[in-house]
Amino acid sequence: MSFADQASRTLAMLALTPGWARLQALRPDCDDATVAMLLDAAAGFAETALAPLNPVGDQIGAQLVEGHVVLPPGFVQAFHAYAESGWLGIDAPASFGGMDLPITMQAVCGPLFDRGCMALMMAAGSIRGAIQLLAASADPATAEEWGPRLVSGEWAATICISEPEAGSDIGRIRTKAEQRDGTWRITGQKIWISFGDHDMASRIGHCLLARSNDEPGTRGLSLFLVPDHVDGAPNGVSVERLEEKLGLHASPTCAMRFRAAQGILLGEEGRGLSQLFAMIEPMRLHTGCQGLGLASAAADIAEDYAAQRRQGGRPDQAPPPIARHPDVRRQLHDIRAGTEILRAAVLELSTVMDLARLENDAGLGDLASFMLPLIKTFGAETGFDAAHAAIQVLGGAGYVRDCPLEHYLRDARVMALYEGTTGMQALDFLTRRLWRDEGRGLAVFLAHARSELATGAVARPEQAARVASLLDDLALLAQAMTAMQSQPDAALYRADSFMRAAWAAVSGWMAFRIHADESLALCQARFDLHAARCA
Repeated sequence: MSFADQASRTLAMLALTPGWARLQALRPDCDDATVAMLLDAAAGFAETALAPLNPVGDQIGAQLVEGHVVLPPGFVQAFHAYAESGWLGIDAPASFGGMDLPITMQAVCGPLFDRGCMALMMAAGSIRGAIQLLAASADPATAEEWGPRLVSGEWAATICISEPEAGSDIGRIRTKAEQRDGTWRITGQKIWISFGDHDMASRIGHCLLARSNDEPGTRGLSLFLVPDHVDGAPNGVSVERLEEKLGLHASPTCAMRFRAAQGILLGEEGRGLSQLFAMIEPMRLHTGCQGLGLASAAADIAEDYAAQRRQGGRPDQAPPPIARHPDVRRQLHDIRAGTEILRAAVLELSTVMDLARLENDAGLGDLASFMLPLIKTFGAETGFDAAHAAIQVLGGAGYVRDCPLEHYLRDARVMALYEGTTGMQALDFLTRRLWRDEGRGLAVFLAHARSELATGAVARPEQAARVASLLDDLALLAQAMTAMQSQPDAALYRADSFMRAAWAAVSGWMAFRIHADESLALCQARFDLHAARCA
């Protein structure tokens, strides 16, 4: 398996992404030579500094010692090296000491780092999200104090939302924020907090939702930055326990208690949830990148093993590599095709997000909103499915601890749970992206895809016609789902199937782009299955 090969595939995929040339014109500092050098450095760091930590972290895990989290050997040093190399601030504002590069640069490098050690990158994902949040919502003094220290890795940050009785149902959050003598004080419990405590940074700030008034539901929620220490003294923040998990053993998942902890209001009181999306959206893109990193590794392992493992054939001849067996070829094709379709889709989304911001293009913003739940959901599923399928290629050799595939499988399972479960993404995709937004993102997607098909139809008319038919089918399905707004329970029951049908259409678009023509029939078959479930 090869980090360098993953970097090369990413460069080649960027060249196929229509928005990339447009983005380069707006950002001449992202010329081909610079991007190639950046990817080469990222691949080298991931392979030499991060990958060796992965098995160690899985075996030893994070430990709670006298109320504080101690990470496995090498993690603290690797995190500091990661930050000092500038990777933590790759898309952070220059005012914070970041590189201020487009989010696409994070999307090309991030999967390499997640492939190296996804557990450690859980901390990096939260910190990068907090950097974007502070840049968008913090007052100048708070941004100036925290931003540069987060970018440098001196300080760290988390996202604190879930509570025992308020997981996806954020409107039931009970953590209380009260003003006392002009200072906000936060009291309550938060759970499922990744890197809620650790020994990598001297200070940790918790980006936290709390109820600051008596308004019901999410209207009463405000957003706060709650440090674990204020002026060098403990701030009423403690770890109650670490969760014992299926995977990500080196990523401490903490239950946290806040006892009259001093907090800093971020943005406007009562608008905490909407403001928090400045942090949630890059973290959902990060989930897609995590899945891509693990899928890339799984595909490489399966292909390398199949090329070397010899079985079968005529008994009077040397056995051939199993990669020559038709059923193994089918499995390898499916793993690789799913991985590369995801790679194309991640780069499509990241360039769209950049262009929407740089050109203040509302249409591209709608397209990004349409694609984000898809990338989060199916990035997670592709990472898990690729590891699962690669184990099947290796057989028993993939099921043992000596092979990293079983580790990837365990780590990947949680991606469909955090940052909004698959069911929550499906509800968002239907009720917000189709109903509330009146299908604007869908319309932009269809227009972009059809334009690309029209350009490519000259050389590949049959393939273009197949994808065009798939897009037409999605448009008709969306009309049917829109008509179901008067039957909300029936529509919500079908939300998951609608989202999966949409991903089949997006996958067909990406398969056409990367010439994965053998996958087009499968995309249509998957669409038909999920469309039938919407009937």
